[in-house]
Amino acid sequence: MPDMERRLSLFVTLEGPEGGGKTTQMRGLAAYLRERGYDVLATREPGGTPIGDRMRAILLDPLHVEMTPQTEFLLFSAARAQHVAQRIRPHLEAGGVVLCDRYADASLAYQGYGYRLDLEAVRAISRFATGGLVPDLSFCLDLPVEVGLRRKTRGSGDAWNRMEQKEMDYHLRVRAGYLEMASQDPARWVVLDATQPFGALQATLRQTITDRLCLAAQQEGEDGR
Repeated sequence: MPDMERRLSLFVTLEGPEGGGKTTQMRGLAAYLRERGYDVLATREPGGTPIGDRMRAILLDPLHVEMTPQTEFLLFSAARAQHVAQRIRPHLEAGGVVLCDRYADASLAYQGYGYRLDLEAVRAISRFATGGLVPDLSFCLDLPVEVGLRRKTRGSGDAWNRMEQKEMDYHLRVRAGYLEMASQDPARWVVLDATQPFGALQATLRQTITDRLCLAAQQEGEDGR
């Protein structure tokens, strides 16, 4: 056990197409950071709060095929607003590390690029919902769409939900959207090959986030001079 808890604010998100293993990788990363004394909040979207979890059930229910893209996006945004206000922002303000399985970039990828909703409208509403909170570091766990969907249908422990059962072209647009976002903001995004074995991918995630935490600590020290 660590002698003392480290207090250092850092907001990290894990994104990418279906089947990239975000949830499993985040679990390993959270355990690694906690062992090193960091106060880690590991959370997910949609959900993360009791209100958000209720919205998650509605959003992912495969029976809700009549849901419009606009309704879907606004429900995601409402759940996200509650998540940021109730859990993410307070944890960061207390000096903790937040690991989040999907965040606002997911709406841009899935509802913006996937459904072809107006990208500027999606960005504007997302800024309103989050109060302008942007991750410090975002990982895109990338893999070919057909590989990711095949992983999901084999039974990764998750139900085959309404978002996952959409047509192939939709998922191809989602993946392309993620890669475009990453190319537009390379200072925040790190694209990783999610077809790698779990251990190799986990090692890269750990090294990258450790480097970023060291840099943040260095900058914090310089600011405190």
